[in-house]
Parts: sequence; C-alpha cells; structure tokens
Amino acid sequence: MTKVMKFAAGSIVMGLIVLGLKLVAWAMTGSIALLSDALESTVNVATALAAIIAIHFAARPADANHPYGHHKAELFAAILEGVMIIVAALLILKQSYEGLMTPRALEAPIAGLLVNALASGLNGFWAWVLLRQGRRHRSPALVADGKHLLSDVISSVVVVLGVLIALETGWAWADPALAGLVALNILWSGWKVMQQSLSGLLDESLSDEVLNDVRRVIATEAIGAVEAHDLRTRAAGPATFIEFHLVVPGSITVTEAHEMCDRVEAALKALIEGCVITIHVEPEHKAKHAGIVVL
Repeated sequence: MTKVMKFAAGSIVMGLIVLGLKLVAWAMTGSIALLSDALESTVNVATALAAIIAIHFAARPADANHPYGHHKAELFAAILEGVMIIVAALLILKQSYEGLMTPRALEAPIAGLLVNALASGLNGFWAWVLLRQGRRHRSPALVADGKHLLSDVISSVVVVLGVLIALETGWAWADPALAGLVALNILWSGWKVMQQSLSGLLDESLSDEVLNDVRRVIATEAIGAVEAHDLRTRAAGPATFIEFHLVVPGSITVTEAHEMCDRVEAALKALIEGCVITIHVEPEHKAKHAGIVVL
C-alpha cells in the first residue's frame, strides 16, 4: 500500500471516529447546529471512501486503452467530493429551516460542546496532515479531502458559537440560524473543490511560477540548441506533462541532439517529480525566433 493510500485509509478511520463523537454531542444537546455538524461528517466518511477508490484506480500503470495513465481518476473523486459537500449543505439548510420553524431549548449543552470540541480538534489535526501530505505527493484527492475537513473545522467553530449564544441569551432560534450560516460556508467550500478539480480535467496549464522554472531549466540546460518554442504543459492529478519543440543546429548529429534532450529531461524531472516530457527536435530553419532563448 502506497503512502497516499495509507493516508486515504486513515481518513476513513478518522471520519468514523469524528462522526461518532459528533452524533454523541447532538444526542446530548438536541442542537440543530450540532446535528448539521454531524451530517457534514457523514459526507466526510463518504468522500474518504471515494478518495481511496480513486487513488487506487489512479495508481494503475498506463495500458493500451489508457496510454497516458489513469491519473485523472483522482480529479473525478475530488469533483464527487464537491458534489457531496453541496448535498450535505442542502441537508443542513433543511434542518436549519425546520429548527427555525419549531425552535426548542437545548439539553446538557456544555458536555455536548466538549465532546464536539474533541471531534473538531481531531478533524483539524487530520486536515493539516492531509493538506501537507496531499501537496507533498501531489494528490488532488487528499488535498480536496483536507480542504473539506478544514471547512468542517470552521463550521464546527461557528456551531459552537451558535450554541453558546443560544444558551446565554435564551434565543432558541440562534441555534438553527447558525446552522444555516454553516450550510452557506459548506456550499462555498464544495464549489471551490469542484472548480479546482474541473481545471485539472480541462487540462489547465501549470502555474506561472512553475512555468517560469520550466523555461529557466530549458534555457540553461539545452546548451547548443538555438531555441525552444511551443511549450505546452498540463497537470493530471499527480502527473505533469510537458512538451515543446527544440530547435538545434543542422550540423549536430542525432546522437548529440539526443544527449541534449536527455540532459534537459533529467533537469526537468529533478524540478518536477514524475513529469512526462515530450521534446520534438527541429532543424534551425524551423526557428520561430520566439519562445525560450537558450543561454
């Protein structure tokens, strides 16, 4: 089992623990806001299951039907997470509306809040782990899961404030009202997760910062070439694809041109782990006098 798979499996275990604690907190208080928090945690468990399935599928090697690999499976999982987050938000809005129509007093709120705080602390720690490891291993599914958990932590803080306000003021409507605000925050989180994943499915280019690094590597490592042009990049989950045309003098041999390409490829792979590089070598009369000037 890969490290990414281990963290995805850990998300399922952590999600079940947090869900259990939040259900206990809701049962102790009868709070609509705490129920909304628990409903979001059911989505956490479901999305963790989707993530581990997608990560397993994405790890499959390229085959005849998928010569570029299965990397985008993680992006589909991230989109599914976004959809499920939005569904959870709509369920919470429904609970919030019903609570506003028939508000009721809370029971044993302090004990319930302590249990909910424990669950939120576990969620916050695991969100930090997933974001850190997801970016380290370039896993969109882990990053999406981490961002979802982080939004869950923020929601939990708002929920606690709502319960405390309702307890201190006696305003029973404050509890479901805060649940509604939680739902709106969750809706925004779900949209952001979907938006970022759709960018990957649509073969969005690498960031300007990374592109500048790629250009710098080509300019400094393709010694002997005339220029490089038509640089194109895309990211597909943990994989990065880079392709460009390299114009070389007509006087050099095929072996020399190949060694030049090997040198550039090695430097790019040192810059971006696991990147797939395609270089189209052209003679100097194909130069466009634009693009990357080789130093």
